[in-house]
Amino acid sequence: MSALTAPRLPVPRSAGLARWRIGAWVTAPLAAWAIVGAGADPAAAAGAAEKTATAAPLVRIEARGAEGRRIMEGTVIVEAADGGLLLELADERYEILQPDAIVARTDMPPPAATESADELGRRILAELPAGFALHVTRHYIVCYDTGRDYAKWCATLFERLHEAFGNFWSKKGLDVHDPARPLVVVIFANRADYQAHAARDLGPAADRVVGYYNLMSNRVTTCDLTGLAAQRRPGTPAGAGLEVLASPAGSDLVSTLIHEATHQMAFNCGMHRRLAPVPLWVSEGIATYFETPDLKNTAGWRGIGMVNRPRLERFLQVHRRGDLEKIVSSDDPFRGAEGAVDAYAAAWALVRHLLETRRTDFIGYLDVLAEKQPLAADSPRQRLAEFEAAFGAPPAAFEEAIVKALARLDTKRP
Repeated sequence: MSALTAPRLPVPRSAGLARWRIGAWVTAPLAAWAIVGAGADPAAAAGAAEKTATAAPLVRIEARGAEGRRIMEGTVIVEAADGGLLLELADERYEILQPDAIVARTDMPPPAATESADELGRRILAELPAGFALHVTRHYIVCYDTGRDYAKWCATLFERLHEAFGNFWSKKGLDVHDPARPLVVVIFANRADYQAHAARDLGPAADRVVGYYNLMSNRVTTCDLTGLAAQRRPGTPAGAGLEVLASPAGSDLVSTLIHEATHQMAFNCGMHRRLAPVPLWVSEGIATYFETPDLKNTAGWRGIGMVNRPRLERFLQVHRRGDLEKIVSSDDPFRGAEGAVDAYAAAWALVRHLLETRRTDFIGYLDVLAEKQPLAADSPRQRLAEFEAAFGAPPAAFEEAIVKALARLDTKRP
């Protein structure tokens, strides 16, 4: 796996919002996955003094930038002491505005009517290259330039996850809700066009990442890994799920879609807040807990918590004492090219163990994380303290039990 530019969780400067850069981190050895967020210079992170907008006012902003002046309307998510804003626009994108870029601000009344899914979809299509079409389901807006049947199959997979995700966490005792607005997914027909688009978010890593969830845009972006649309003669209808699953990339495709859509659900259902300091071992551990495909099932994915054998084998191969404390106290292990795959395997192992042996404590811990605010700061000491408060022991106390349980599981071959 190649190295990627790693982001830092966004932390405001004492006088306002920090200057941000976009980064990505890789999430899997089978297919390159990523979650994209905003990053700040760690040297400028001390002494945060932002204030979070509790009433979430709607505002109209006139802002200046490199491309001239523009007008935007959105909801204030965070307002810094110096007037800098984190704004959520109508299409769910976040916009970070420094105070010196804001020319005028006007408070707006609540909108008279909510934008429909079709209206939002058409707005997004206008931003994408020519040739994209729209497929709207109950909970998703899928923008695609691949075969319609392929896009519909992906949308069916997303809806299956949506229902399973909500049911799973509700039964575990976590208070989750349906996302307030449709979730947006963009699917490119071929790798080259996808990479050209993804380079704006991922930079040079775009050629190594085949699907990602972007915290700033709130969208999942991916491409048709099977290449079936490109191979098909014009006018020939696309195959259904069986054709997709029979392709060499079928397993990676399902894992990618489920992994990234799990991130998107988690950040839109009340589990996490976008740009809040959610430890990566939690967000990636949950995504890897969900991602395992089931190619024997016509949908490609049957349920949650199936044995993720690549993660299991990697964990048993590379785990060393102290690794769990490293991923709990810091996100750094997920950012390096050398150890990222190992970190994701450890995250899967830890989340699996806590869900299956300390479920009530884990749900309580998720409730604590759900209260964290966008652009808030934390520290290694705080992360370890929150873990110990939730589970009554440091991460190292769980290592022996996890290793033994996974070693036993490894002997039970399917």
